[in-house]
Amino acid sequence: TTQHGAEPQHSSTLSTFFFSLSPLQTHLVTMGGPPSMEPKIIYMRATGGEVGAAASLAPKVGPLGMSPKVVGEQIKKATMDWVGMKVTVKLVVVNRQATVSVVPSAASLIIKALNDNSNKEHDGNVTLQDIIDVAKVMRRRSIAKKMSGTVKEILGTAYSVGCTVDDQHPRDIIAAINDGSITIDDYEAPAEEEEEE
Repeated sequence: TTQHGAEPQHSSTLSTFFFSLSPLQTHLVTMGGPPSMEPKIIYMRATGGEVGAAASLAPKVGPLGMSPKVVGEQIKKATMDWVGMKVTVKLVVVNRQATVSVVPSAASLIIKALNDNSNKEHDGNVTLQDIIDVAKVMRRRSIAKKMSGTVKEILGTAYSVGCTVDDQHPRDIIAAINDGSITIDDYEAPAEEEEEE
């Protein structure tokens, strides 16, 4: 126990520790040390082709020593193929440098295939080949055992988006796959490393 008015032992030890450091060492201790070479991954929602608000970016990228404005410009550049659409972006941060890539959802890929950003109802038409192409992109994240199951998942998303497939209701295409009148070739996604390149 410390006597009344006496300084706790650990406080004086901490003071001695800081006084024994050089100015550079003190800076590194108080400012969080040198940039880390260990990659940090951040996922966030963004509107394609737009610079995100600095206020929303700052809490995520500020602690990593990056400028929200610069990151916002990088996100805009990486999402120019998705203008006006809400997409998920992945930031891989190494040594205060961010690499931005889009992590597409099935819905955003279908809306992109519709190729009509002005149509907010998304009630256009896509081809079955469009649906298969989306299913190939989403295959690794699918819980279906076969490619036909992944295609049916994407057709379910097309139904929720509001579009038709080959001018038919997505539900009718699913029924045709189930009864065998439409055959879907099996497909397995390439290895994870190939996707990252």
